[in-house]
Amino acid sequence: MSPGRTRSPRVSILLPARNASATLDSCLRSVRRQALGEWECVLVDNGSSDGTRQAADRFAARDGRFRVVPFPEGNLVAALNEGVRHCRAPLIARMDADDLMHRDRLAAQAQALERESSLAAVGCHVRLFPRAALARGLCDYEAWLNSLRSCWDVARDAFVECPVAHPSLMMRRDMAALGYADRGWPEDYDLVLRALGARMRIGVVPRRLLSWRDGPRRLSRTDPRYALDRFVACKAHYLAAGFLGGSDRYILCGYGSTGSALRRALARLDRHPAWIVEVHPARLGKRIHGAPVIPAAALPGIEPLPILVSVARQGPRSEVRRTLAALGFVEGKDYVCAA
Repeated sequence: MSPGRTRSPRVSILLPARNASATLDSCLRSVRRQALGEWECVLVDNGSSDGTRQAADRFAARDGRFRVVPFPEGNLVAALNEGVRHCRAPLIARMDADDLMHRDRLAAQAQALERESSLAAVGCHVRLFPRAALARGLCDYEAWLNSLRSCWDVARDAFVECPVAHPSLMMRRDMAALGYADRGWPEDYDLVLRALGARMRIGVVPRRLLSWRDGPRRLSRTDPRYALDRFVACKAHYLAAGFLGGSDRYILCGYGSTGSALRRALARLDRHPAWIVEVHPARLGKRIHGAPVIPAAALPGIEPLPILVSVARQGPRSEVRRTLAALGFVEGKDYVCAA
């Protein structure tokens, strides 16, 4: 006998799908194999024109825990918000139609949230696939993402990259109630930064519980909202609203390509560097966009302003952290890293 609809699910799986017939079956089979049985899967058919709806309906006919929500609009942000409205459980797990869940994913993440009531959400570690075609940058991102193990790691590195893979996120309803917003940049990163800005704590289950598919049809490759400059715009918006507070001046540490891009994005918000910290000897003593270029050792003797460390590579960024700590600066209070 096929399972019926769960009256009081512990977890609602929020799964928007658009023209995903090639991968949906394997995704939903991974959902059905979950060790935690008290779930419902809210599958939002987001304007599909292939066999997505038919595949979803087949699973729903065999297992009442799958619920199909037709949504003709085709807009991901709107589909996510529509799906949240249909979720009944106190915990909502994101999932994408081309990814795969480890059978312990829902159980491990639900246990983490039920064990620690102060957490608003948890992510997990991931494994990108197929491995053969992965670019070096994605391998580096996977390694960085899987190095995060705690709330402190997530909050500390929130402006380096998005610190949680969206399809790995499980959140409480109060975080989901913030809603997804279409601001012209990645909606998942926007939600994470808004939640952290509202002092919600986001943790990590340090296990690889999601197989995260890479391919030419990923939105990050096809949608202009996921272009690099839109990530930078998102960071600048929340830095200006949060860490920089009422200050229209800051100290920029690092002026490579990432520091330059961040300066431009903040300038559009009328935030400008008063000083630029550099290690390049040819730049010291000069001015960049009106800001004097100084070595890190000069920081204790100048006006105390918020410091933004914009260094892309993890090794040099760690070295800057050690230098600032030796000078008495505290991460999260005096400076943040924003690569």
